Amino acid sequence: MIEPIIKCSAGIDVHKQMVVCTVLKELPDGSLTKQTRQYATFRQNLKQLAQWLETEEVILAVMESTGVYWKAVYEEIEDVGVKVIVVNAQHIKRVPGRKTDVSDSEWLAELARCGLLKASFIPPKDLRQLRLLTRYRVKLSGYLSAEQNRLHKILDDGGIKLGSVVSNIDGLSAQKMIACLIEGNHSPEQIAELAQGRLRNKEKELILSLQGRLSDRHRDLLQRIQQHINWLNDQIADIDCQVVAAMTPYKQEWQLLQTIPGIDQITAAMLLAEIGTDMSVFGNKEKLSSWAGISPGKNESAGKKSMAEPLEAIDM
Repeated sequence: MIEPIIKCSAGIDVHKQMVVCTVLKELPDGSLTKQTRQYATFRQNLKQLAQWLETEEVILAVMESTGVYWKAVYEEIEDVGVKVIVVNAQHIKRVPGRKTDVSDSEWLAELARCGLLKASFIPPKDLRQLRLLTRYRVKLSGYLSAEQNRLHKILDDGGIKLGSVVSNIDGLSAQKMIACLIEGNHSPEQIAELAQGRLRNKEKELILSLQGRLSDRHRDLLQRIQQHINWLNDQIADIDCQVVAAMTPYKQEWQLLQTIPGIDQITAAMLLAEIGTDMSVFGNKEKLSSWAGISPGKNESAGKKSMAEPLEAIDM
């Protein structure tokens, strides 16, 4: 039998509209008391949960990483100073000895009491909030790439082969040419004159590539796509400004990351938002790589993703 190492523990079973919490407390005479309460997931109710855990002098509270529902619970408990950890559900399933009549919250409290759970990495609140911006930026970048590809396809559909001549269709010269194509009142020769730099040496190829048949609907769709691309670029630029401004407390670590070849200001900030500034929580570089899912040969086997053994990544 495993000897308990924590005198008062709490297990929290988190659902979308309900939270069930069990507190196991060892009394001075060695007896064990169990209390289970249920709370709604409104902030007022979660505050009551956190205050109850504080009143009971809970040493460690544990919950599973259930979707995004655990986040609000975590923050309320964190605010009152009670130590709270989030654990991977797969780890819990692999711990033997659970009885069929034991609830999820009670089982979590029992495992916490015996020190059998491994905490997932949760960055500080400031970095968690920064992640909202950096991960949204990743989404916007994906949308931007999709729209740029769609622009290529519409041009090709109209017989415009600009992408075959211009190395960067998102460059200044190409953008001016696309704007003229959308207007529809310029000849290929006139549009080709907009070429700048080395592209001017490809005037003949440009004229040939611009001799397509764009219909009014082609032009209308190109204009809509171009407007969306411009909007996405503006949004990403605005987020970048906020991300850079948020790096003030982490200036030293942020600048150090930028000394790595290929790591610019934004990439360094996004790395900090994901892994934090304290590398000791990962133990070593191998565990950090495993957590990030980039450990070669360890994250995939026979075409199937495997679960990392060290600190687990949690979708923040």
